[in-house]
Amino acid sequence: MSTSASASASASASASVEAALESLGLSYTSEQAGAYLVRLEGQHKLATMTWLIVGTHSLAVEAFFCRQPDENHAAFYRFLLERSGRMYGVHFSLDPVGDVYLTGRLPLSAVSVSDIDRLLGCVLTYSDENFDTALELGFASAIRREWAWRAKRGESLANLQAFARFADPDR
Repeated sequence: MSTSASASASASASASVEAALESLGLSYTSEQAGAYLVRLEGQHKLATMTWLIVGTHSLAVEAFFCRQPDENHAAFYRFLLERSGRMYGVHFSLDPVGDVYLTGRLPLSAVSVSDIDRLLGCVLTYSDENFDTALELGFASAIRREWAWRAKRGESLANLQAFARFADPDR
């Protein structure tokens, strides 16, 4: 692909990304041409910050899922790897320290409003649906400690209720 054709494809993809984000009413920032940081609101994972980056040949998507687990590494990573095989558009991946991301790529020729909608929907669904189980597998001890600390001080346990079945000693 020539340099001018590449630039044209990138410009077209950027316009499609912007049109999609505007039509979907999503909150985003773009401090560099072709790079968009989108906030996806969830229920289990309250927000998934997602990068859409228009490159020379493809649109990259990257969303932070959670940091490396404190414990139970094999079960934690197995859980995510099993899910990756059934996912569309993105998959779980690791950075060099073991933090977990959802990542994927689309060819620039496939970047359209409907494809961006589908891709972001996948990121949000996979992030939200797998978050509680991933935390339970990789951070159960920390969640139990947090529960005990908050209960002892009379602090709110509202955002820990998803883990009450194993964190609440009174159950």
